[in-house]
Amino acid sequence: MDSTLIREFCVNIDSQQQSLNITFLPTREIPDAYAFINGIEIVSMPTNFYYTATESKGIPYLSNQANDYIENSTALESMYRINVGGRLVSPEGDTGMYRTWNEDDPYLDDVSRRLSIIPLTRNPELNFSKTPEYTAPKEVYRTGRSMGSKNKTLILSYNLTWVFPVDPDFSYLVRLHFCEFEILITSPGDRMFSFYIANQTAEKHADIILWSGGNGVPVYKDYIVYMPGQGRKKTVNLFLTLQADPNGLDSKYTNAILNGLEIFKLNDTNGNLAGTNPDPPEVTPPEGSQNPKNSNKKKLTAMLAIVVGVVVSGILVLCVLGFLVFKRGRKVKDSISSQGTKWGPFSFATTKSTNSCGSSVPSDLGRHFSLAEIKDSTKNFNDIFIIGVGGFGKVYKGYVDGGSTPVAIKRLKPESLQGAHEFRTEIKMLSQLRHVHLVSLVGCCTEQGEMILVYDYMARGTLRDHLYNTENPPLPWEHRLQICIGAARGLHYLHTGARCMVIHHDVKSTNILLDEKWTAKVSDFGLSKMGMTAMSRTHISTMVKGSFGYLDPEYYKRQQLTEKSDVYSFGVVLCEVLCARPALIRTAEKKQRSLAEWTESCHRNGEINQIIDPNLAGKIVVTCLDKYVEIAMSCIKDNGNERPSMNDVVWGLEFALQLQQSAKVC
Repeated sequence: MDSTLIREFCVNIDSQQQSLNITFLPTREIPDAYAFINGIEIVSMPTNFYYTATESKGIPYLSNQANDYIENSTALESMYRINVGGRLVSPEGDTGMYRTWNEDDPYLDDVSRRLSIIPLTRNPELNFSKTPEYTAPKEVYRTGRSMGSKNKTLILSYNLTWVFPVDPDFSYLVRLHFCEFEILITSPGDRMFSFYIANQTAEKHADIILWSGGNGVPVYKDYIVYMPGQGRKKTVNLFLTLQADPNGLDSKYTNAILNGLEIFKLNDTNGNLAGTNPDPPEVTPPEGSQNPKNSNKKKLTAMLAIVVGVVVSGILVLCVLGFLVFKRGRKVKDSISSQGTKWGPFSFATTKSTNSCGSSVPSDLGRHFSLAEIKDSTKNFNDIFIIGVGGFGKVYKGYVDGGSTPVAIKRLKPESLQGAHEFRTEIKMLSQLRHVHLVSLVGCCTEQGEMILVYDYMARGTLRDHLYNTENPPLPWEHRLQICIGAARGLHYLHTGARCMVIHHDVKSTNILLDEKWTAKVSDFGLSKMGMTAMSRTHISTMVKGSFGYLDPEYYKRQQLTEKSDVYSFGVVLCEVLCARPALIRTAEKKQRSLAEWTESCHRNGEINQIIDPNLAGKIVVTCLDKYVEIAMSCIKDNGNERPSMNDVVWGLEFALQLQQSAKVC
């Protein structure tokens, strides 16, 4: 019954701080539990070793394609430290910081374990001109793992992949160590490859010689990635994938290599590092007891500005509460208004809804956030948290509920009268509409004249983010179909499922969001119109608004908005999904500027295959393609009466998916 658990944390201690307090408390969830500790090590480390220097440009944050900073107030927990392709390096073999570097074999996927190789090393003399010598032991840079030797076909047949279980809903610092030591790799372009972290592109053209300046010169690269939760799973897998010559890179040698890596968990906005508690071991009578499996055999040692190493033995549950006293996170208080709420420069009466389709707002207006909460979750609207920009203002990624809940925060321009109208409309719509394929409004903030909307965070971004002008991998055809079906169901609900018909009025690929499970959700109801019953089938007279390229030509001419205007816009989205190009390209030749018109022309001339996304070549069943194009073309007919209902569109897309799944690709 002897097992050892080591936990390693990195914290920065202010020069004026005289003491470091470490407190252990027993969990309250298990009767008679108690906390104990066998040993603590505290090791000082070089300044800015893992923290971001003030003069630095920051670290790439892959989850929002911006740069972030690891500030001195951040606490880190060391999750993995790996000597890739080499043997275990004990604390005594480290560079004076008593770190343990484990072997990588347990973390390789089956294919990589079988096909990858450990290149022969000539024990090169290392030149630490690009990174300090204490960064990692020399043995880490003198060993590595690559994808093979001279069999290019074999190398291109798989991706070199490691899998690391981590706690969900945290950001992680991933440090990758590189050093070219193979004698043939001496110049930029000799070996180029791509690698991905958590299925997100980290580098498309990695060239170690270009980074380091020569053979035998160690270098490292840092990245930050956010790992969203997956339902009730207590851990999620962080994948690190190397890919050789993925896009026909002009590389002399087709291969990829990695020497070492480190993964650190970063505390959330409330100063917390605690993940979900693991399931406690079953307690059995002494005579029948067995040693529980130790689910964590990582041996990580103490380090960083101040590193706290915690050693615990035995099988009792240890719960450290309030462990990160090192970072003074502000306590978040939820202020939810239960009565009439004053909305900045304007107010809504919180009346109960009636059977009519009037404009009164229902009593359930969602949660009212304080401006202090919003500023805290976005670090005072720091641009590094921006995930979207539009005419309305900016959208930030933030965290609420003590850092446990990621949200999207839309801050409308306070001086915009149009923004104020859209703000009211959005709240009115989303407070009355609930559907799995509509984005959910969490709440809002109207303090000090602000107009801020808070939504559920959509981890995968917009549909457009995965179609063109992106570094994301191309979506498989079935995946695209499922997303289109989800969005169509959301629009069908707006047209017929709600008490009063809702016309979205701004359907486009950037207003279809994707959550971590790729569920499509229709968003942005600022231009939406409500007022007709679902049975009236009349029109609404309105000034022309919307996005060029998606505008219903009938609505544009007559300024009469109907649900068939949404159908037209969705038809343009279907064309985008098939062709992977924007709805409008003003610089293109005249016949190709409008995607809807160009697709219609190609279909009429029997040339639809010429405009299909090349990534889909040979991957769409012919009958499925015919049905899909039929639906798209019917949606973008000039005459609204000839367009199908969204119910017909949903049915047609579901049938197209069945055709794709039940037949072989021709």
